[in-house]
Amino acid sequence: MAGEIPDLNAVARTGTGKGAARQARRESYVPGIVYGGGKEPQPINIRYNELLKRLKAGRFLSTLFNLKVDGQEDVRVICRGVQRDVVKDLPIHVDLMRLRRTTRISLFIHVTFENHEKAPGLKRGGVLTVVRPEVELEVTAGDIPDHITVDLAGRNIGDVIHISDVALPEGARPTIERDFVIANISAPSSLRSAGDDDAEVVDEAAED
Repeated sequence: MAGEIPDLNAVARTGTGKGAARQARRESYVPGIVYGGGKEPQPINIRYNELLKRLKAGRFLSTLFNLKVDGQEDVRVICRGVQRDVVKDLPIHVDLMRLRRTTRISLFIHVTFENHEKAPGLKRGGVLTVVRPEVELEVTAGDIPDHITVDLAGRNIGDVIHISDVALPEGARPTIERDFVIANISAPSSLRSAGDDDAEVVDEAAED
């Protein structure tokens, strides 16, 4: 289960329609609606500054949030749409969907690496190059992993680690079908430089 799901604070909006939405914006809120989960839609307002901060952080549409509304139980939601002003490109409305434990969603999951000390390539001075510090997985809302783990034991210089090399949590699967690269172990710069020098000597010898 995910260790930390970020909170998204909101207040219940009593009115509906364009008038209530305009009033919310005048008070520095962004109006929104929470739907799904077998419950009635709930109109809400989110502080403009908080929403803008979340949007600038990136991946707002693929982040699971713990929605906190005063007087109501917390609920897990994911954004399903952000309407923006066509001129200013600023948020003017948000659609959030409640999630049941069995709902399948796509989220970016952090990748961690273990057993560095058991990797011969790293012991020889090799460098671990992380291509994807996060991987987008399709998971169920009730079983969201905090991270996935890459075991570096036995890895040598030149080894490339693909998503197929990683044991994923039960029920989780990548959103990308191809066997993409997560990381690799490359030779230290000193060895690469020596290799380049050797190549130059060979070339010069061939020219002579």
